Amino acid sequence: MKKIPHVYALLFMVIIFAAVLTHIVPAGEYQRVEDPETGRTVVDPESFQYVEADPVGVFDTLQAVQLGLVDAANIVAFIFIVGGAFGIIRGTGSIDAGLGLAVDKMQGRERLLFPALILLFSIGGATFGLAEETIPFIPIAVLLCRRLGYDAMVGFALVSIGARLGFSAGMLNPFTIGVAQEIAELPLFSGLLYRTIWYVILLIVTIWYINRYAQAVKKNPDKSYVRDIELSSSDEADDSNIPEYETKHTLVLVAVVLGFIAMIYGVFQLEWYINEIAGVFLAIGIVAGLVGRLGINGTASNFVEGARELTFGALVVGVARGILVVLEQGMIVDTIINAAGLGLQTLPTVLAANGMFVFQLILNVLIPSGSGQAATTMPIMAPIADIAGITRQTAVLAFHYGDGFTNIITPTGGTLMASLAIANIPFERYAKWVLPLLGIWTLVGITAITIATLIGYGPF
Repeated sequence: MKKIPHVYALLFMVIIFAAVLTHIVPAGEYQRVEDPETGRTVVDPESFQYVEADPVGVFDTLQAVQLGLVDAANIVAFIFIVGGAFGIIRGTGSIDAGLGLAVDKMQGRERLLFPALILLFSIGGATFGLAEETIPFIPIAVLLCRRLGYDAMVGFALVSIGARLGFSAGMLNPFTIGVAQEIAELPLFSGLLYRTIWYVILLIVTIWYINRYAQAVKKNPDKSYVRDIELSSSDEADDSNIPEYETKHTLVLVAVVLGFIAMIYGVFQLEWYINEIAGVFLAIGIVAGLVGRLGINGTASNFVEGARELTFGALVVGVARGILVVLEQGMIVDTIINAAGLGLQTLPTVLAANGMFVFQLILNVLIPSGSGQAATTMPIMAPIADIAGITRQTAVLAFHYGDGFTNIITPTGGTLMASLAIANIPFERYAKWVLPLLGIWTLVGITAITIATLIGYGPF
């Protein structure tokens, strides 16, 4: 099997392909007007016309990444700040200590412990966009589950699937919902109630799926997908890397909760947007560092480390935006929108909306970064939704479900492969275990998108 190209290599290939397209696809443009009621920029679907071609040359193509980073600078900076803030919180040890405390309190009550852990990590995914940050918790969860008579798959799922569930549901996820809604010119985090309803549904089916497997393994260890690995494992439960829970950890967690309450209030009552949200995240990080006794230097160091860990995803946004830069310079974006819009207009809106969902599911294999995929597709999907009679909010819903769901199985996702390696779970066995869950999630996603289309999920 040939090695899958690196995501940056794929994006560079797409940039080159986009430049080639500007020499082939006729240039065209729509007139864009401001909606007097909402103030957003919309495409006038009756205004498309072909214009003189302006194909992109080699040197212009080389400049696309730089221009893309400049265009996406506010999003890139936002990602770095959120990552830095979470780095500070993690540096205080509050999450590790809280997890250890939960384990001690819930001994013998796994039926409550497992849902609680899935809920905990899903909330992290839905708010901080937890992904690679979950990796340090996987060995702890694996050791915990082995001590309780389960296997590594259960421990992995509690952390990784739990976080991906919240990330996919996208209630307050700054990396998917935040980026996509900004590009689509929607109010930040609007449509929260509808997404929360479907988050609860996804949470219930996921808890059922993981718990069903866990109880089967507890009853009969031979049911484990990794039975031979469990038998050969020399791991023993070791709690030495879990810090003792202290008062400072409570203060940190309280600071985080209060910060999110302030953020939610500001978004819905004060019309805060991405800059204000970045400020809140930074404030949460600073307060957490101080009450967590990291000191000024420790707080700064953990901020830098947290931001560094998100460099990959942040730069993907800029590189992906380079694709749009090339298409815009060659004046073929509107030609593509026109062709796609005409195709979708021939379909019932329900099929068109779910077509967007399937497209995003597939694209996520090539662009596993949520914010990068938003930067790549939403500038095109938003006007297509306008033309096809689908609300932009529904288009964003299709995007973040499509982006999030396949994260639990795509081999191009570095976080997934690293997490499996740490848990010592072969990818092919994990894929066999998780495919039915992906199928359930997909059915839930189709149902949610269908209903959203029928009710005109908005505000627009």
